[in-house]
Amino acid sequence: MADPAAFLELLARAETRSAAGDWAEAAELWTRVTAANPVHGDYWARLAEARYAERDYGAARLAYAKVLELGVRPGYQARFRADAPELLPGEVAYLIACCQAELGRRADALAALAVALGRGFRDLDRARADDCWQAWRDDERFRDLLGLVEVEGLSRDEGWRTDLRLLARELKRRAYAPFTLISEEDFDREVADLDRGIPRLTDTQIIVAMMRLIAHLDDGHAGISMPDGNTELTRLVQLEFFLFDEGLFVTAAGPGYSSLLGAEVEAIGGRTVEEAVAALGPLIARDNDQQVTLMVPLLLRRTAILHGLGLTSDLGQVTLTVRRPDGTASEETVDAVPGQLHLDRHPPGWTRLTDTVTERLSEAAGSPPLHLRHRELPYWFEYLPAADLVYFQYNAVTDHPAEPFAAFCDRLFAFIAGRRPGRLVIDLRWNGGGNTFLAQPLLHHLISCPEISRRGALFVIIGRLTFSAAQNTATAIDRETGAIFVGEPTGSRPNFTGEVIPFELPYSKLRANVGDLYWQTSWPEDHRTWIAPDIYAPPTFEAFRGNQDPAMDAILALREHLPGR
Repeated sequence: MADPAAFLELLARAETRSAAGDWAEAAELWTRVTAANPVHGDYWARLAEARYAERDYGAARLAYAKVLELGVRPGYQARFRADAPELLPGEVAYLIACCQAELGRRADALAALAVALGRGFRDLDRARADDCWQAWRDDERFRDLLGLVEVEGLSRDEGWRTDLRLLARELKRRAYAPFTLISEEDFDREVADLDRGIPRLTDTQIIVAMMRLIAHLDDGHAGISMPDGNTELTRLVQLEFFLFDEGLFVTAAGPGYSSLLGAEVEAIGGRTVEEAVAALGPLIARDNDQQVTLMVPLLLRRTAILHGLGLTSDLGQVTLTVRRPDGTASEETVDAVPGQLHLDRHPPGWTRLTDTVTERLSEAAGSPPLHLRHRELPYWFEYLPAADLVYFQYNAVTDHPAEPFAAFCDRLFAFIAGRRPGRLVIDLRWNGGGNTFLAQPLLHHLISCPEISRRGALFVIIGRLTFSAAQNTATAIDRETGAIFVGEPTGSRPNFTGEVIPFELPYSKLRANVGDLYWQTSWPEDHRTWIAPDIYAPPTFEAFRGNQDPAMDAILALREHLPGR
């Protein structure tokens, strides 16, 4: 390269014109950039983007072919548009197919679409809706590739069999390692058995059987969700449960059921909790058994699943045997109403056990513990002067509209630099994930702050819901700092399969998801089941009903600097 400074100036001009949407000039500038540096996949991607926007589909196709050859940096697309899909090989191959479709080359376009699907293109719903394919929606091969089925006129059995075929195909096509836990032959045998059994199974039994198929994947992100708007399959029991060391307890209740707060559930539909857990376990795709601990209380609220397992005969209610805090036992029938399942988010009229505890205890002892105060916020912090400690709760790996996470981290660590607290606690126990790339500012601040990242000054609280992007965050902190982990094991592994790009089954409208990325945030030799806490302090019902937090209590009890590992 004759003049590096001139090249960087050219690169900056190309970036500016792309950001402004001035695609004609951007395309010419990116053509010059790729001529000067033909080995950088990101540059070819920007050229392809500009050519496509200019409707120069032939040139865009050639540029995307170079992207497919060279690849792009992880997170490349997110730097320019937050909602843009990652330029994985399947996505780039799909864009090549779109170019062929825009050029009117049906045979070439469909062949390229088949290649894209073979390379893992994710979003069937998007391809079904993209304008470039609408002229060929009646093409039999196009419909077969995208699983487009005209369900009007199908019998009930034909409809479910159509869904099963698409589900089985997508599990094989999308999954990162579909046959880690089961052989392909055994998987095909189970699919065939379910196909034959459809006429004698109820709809909920078919759904449960499909969940068993998905649970064969070594993928905690995999699963099935009920169709939006279906007032029967989306029914939820009007109680919230949590599985503590002591058993399954009611932690929140809908209108009319507050008398059950704090009760221990001993049986569901005449089956013991242990039997219910054993029945639900094979339906739960997981990275480790902590996900079973997390998911069982959630699935026990879904009467469609309970019905499919024979734990209730009525989608509108379930019968529980409970033991109340005063020791009396009773059988209770609890209604189930249509709704969406949200962790620690309750419709109007609900009561949480922590609310009643606060009312019962004295003002000094009755405040909910820190980790239960602001779970609706993605992140927040508070300084505890008596303990010389900053408590930072990180509940979602996302950006808050009022303050992006990077800005929050700047503010948090500016406070730490000014106050110089002795300890920082990062609470990840309720963080179910988000966008891993958004967590990087936290890691950068920790690495550049040795007085905090040392052993004895940094604590991370983890739990069964520490999952996905939160697991990646915990793994990175474990790898790069001297953090002491407290609580219970995480809900995923340091290295795991994941990603959420659901697809719809045409007849039932069920939504299914299969992870297709392998996140190796730790070392290749790291085969741990989870990140285990250095100090084991699991949640107990005794502590919960007393507004105590075993994890924070353990941290506050540590007064002396701990030696290094």
